[in-house]
Amino acid sequence: MRYEKALVWLRNDLRWEDNLTLKKATELANSILIVYCLDPRQFGPGDFGLQKTGPFRARFLSETIQDLQNQISAKGGNLLLLHGKPEEEIPSLAHKAGAGVICFSQEVTAEEIRVEQAMEKAAWSKGIATESYWQSTLFHIDDLPFPVAQMPEVFTKFRKECEKLSRIRPLYKIPEPVRFAEIPEGHINSWPEIVKPGFQIEAQAANGDMLFRGGSGPALERMNLYFWQSDSLANYKETRNGLSGADYSSKLSPWLALGALSPRQIYGEVKRYEKERTKNQSTYWLIFELIWRDFFRFMAKKHGNRIFKLGGIQNRPGYWKEDKTLFSKWAAGKTGIPFIDANMRELNQTGFMSNRGRQLVASFLVNDLEIDWRWGAAYFEQQLIDYDPCSNWGNWMYIAGVGNDPRQDRYFNILLQAKKYDPQGDYIGRWIPELNKLKGFDRHLPFHLSSEKLDSGRIKLGKDYPLPLVCAENWSF
Repeated sequence: MRYEKALVWLRNDLRWEDNLTLKKATELANSILIVYCLDPRQFGPGDFGLQKTGPFRARFLSETIQDLQNQISAKGGNLLLLHGKPEEEIPSLAHKAGAGVICFSQEVTAEEIRVEQAMEKAAWSKGIATESYWQSTLFHIDDLPFPVAQMPEVFTKFRKECEKLSRIRPLYKIPEPVRFAEIPEGHINSWPEIVKPGFQIEAQAANGDMLFRGGSGPALERMNLYFWQSDSLANYKETRNGLSGADYSSKLSPWLALGALSPRQIYGEVKRYEKERTKNQSTYWLIFELIWRDFFRFMAKKHGNRIFKLGGIQNRPGYWKEDKTLFSKWAAGKTGIPFIDANMRELNQTGFMSNRGRQLVASFLVNDLEIDWRWGAAYFEQQLIDYDPCSNWGNWMYIAGVGNDPRQDRYFNILLQAKKYDPQGDYIGRWIPELNKLKGFDRHLPFHLSSEKLDSGRIKLGKDYPLPLVCAENWSF
């Protein structure tokens, strides 16, 4: 059936290129009306007394929407911003605009599914059809070598079977020119205070290694710089555990999280790089990480709300504390363990943290402080510009020993990790200036130093820098 008009409800697929929902809408209808709905619930209180979306995430989202508006405008159309609950606003607008069908991308976690189900019910009550599409993963759900309900619980088996038996679909091309529907009268784009363009952008520009700007344009610029200009992809496997600098990793995750860049676009560029430059373990490893992302998303679909439960998908009884004082010190970067505090301060000042840092601070919260792992996951949800519910909660379950891991716990000796990844204390010196007068590795262990060394650096533990929250004096390194 062909419709006169389709409403395209964009969610975490904020791009024009390789967008199956947009492609299908143009095939279903003579004209399309493209909409993004800012849901106030996503900017309000979250779990454990935290916010669902902090200022860095909000700023990155606003830039992404702006970039997409510009892309659509260049093609002769408009992206309409709605404010309110999508399950109410989307069907109402579709009815007012005379759309016969609403097209949208499928999500996998509970809140998003509840919204889309309520939206569909409201649309059907108005006689409006709905069509949804899967497009968030590298491997399409219909191309997996097993039903999601029967997928392997261990990543290695999942990866090997997918690599052997599945294919990666080519990029979706939207036939042009596209005919855009008129925006109904009375609808004017305006920005709520929480996501005004430029919000807190100065802070990240001043403190971070690179400025993350939202949108497909900046995403493609970043990929071009990392792959082709700096040629950093060739060394990705060796540098990916770095802490400082713009190019120790691809840093494409923020754009993946909002769908400004698709995993297939990255995959296609890796394959082009392999053909034109070099093919090695590093080029494969970036694809390997995309498959990890798929794994967490399909696991979330398989296990549903269990990924948010204390016992995780293993349903293990918890031993974690609910100590708000300890948690607040961890969140603020005031644990008295410099390697933990430096990573948390980077997160709080930029909205980003290295993969190595995420593992360390998570292990410390769960295994050393014994705090409920979900508190840490919720804090990352608030802070990270690349927050993705499936990867975030999947990784936290993994560290807590209640997720997809044959091992029960992922414990990291913080000082051994510091010796391996920051032996000269440069990372500490950058993010904890109060320890700058100490030299080299001494910056990692003020609690081990003699009073003479501390006095020479004019540091008084408990005053200039916190006393450690755990008995770190006994750690070997």
